[in-house]
Amino acid sequence: MGKWSRAWSFIKELFKRFNEDEVAGLSAELAYFFLLSLFPFLIFSVTLIGYLPISEIDILNSVREYAPDGTIDMIEKNLESILGAQNGTLLSFGIIATIWSASNGINAVVRAFNRAYDVKESRHFLIARGMSIVLTIAMVFVIIIALLLPVFGRQIGLFLFTAFGLSDEFMGVWNVIRWIFSATILFIVFNCLYLFAPNRKLKIKEVVTGSFFATFGWMFVSLGFSYYVSSFGNYSATYGGLGGIIVLMIWFYLSGMIIIIGGEINAILNCERIRTELK
Repeated sequence: MGKWSRAWSFIKELFKRFNEDEVAGLSAELAYFFLLSLFPFLIFSVTLIGYLPISEIDILNSVREYAPDGTIDMIEKNLESILGAQNGTLLSFGIIATIWSASNGINAVVRAFNRAYDVKESRHFLIARGMSIVLTIAMVFVIIIALLLPVFGRQIGLFLFTAFGLSDEFMGVWNVIRWIFSATILFIVFNCLYLFAPNRKLKIKEVVTGSFFATFGWMFVSLGFSYYVSSFGNYSATYGGLGGIIVLMIWFYLSGMIIIIGGEINAILNCERIRTELK
């Protein structure tokens, strides 16, 4: 079978799985759980980051790079309202419940990946849920690293470029480094999801392709949708005050679809690899 024949067979299999595994419906489910998990996840992150030299603005600015217009202001207002209404001690005591709630999104991803690999969840409920919580906490730490390195990296870069008299060129170089760094962090996060979430033993090389697709697919879709909303979309005219929520849900829906398709890609390649080994 030639290269183009294999590519066409792969595309047909992907479209077939898209329909059979109800990727559109699962993406809507993920969007729902992502929305429910958003503020608990941000509360947990902000609480933890309170002990580090990072501000809430740094978190929101990281989200602002990809989030559609009209959603950041809504997220910021609600986050300030939630944090302002809660006592710090109570928030610390409620951190377990917060993590549990924030892990709902990861738990939905686990079920979607199991469907992609045609496997049932045989792990004990507490083990499966515990894994979702661990992945949630791991994502928080990855986000913290993603925030810490640019903050200190920019300071170090400015110092070095100024020392060599190249401070004017720094911002151009820094913007390129920042995008490369963001893509690398996303790639690591997706690798962890695709490697540990399904109820199947996988190797890193078996999830790399889906991780590449999810990383660049998510960045492209997020930036493209953000541009569309800011340039053409006027959801407030249709949904009024709910416009921001609708935009956020559509963004989550597209993000969920990209993540699930990445898992389907890995599952297809995994099946092909097994068939090749059996021949």
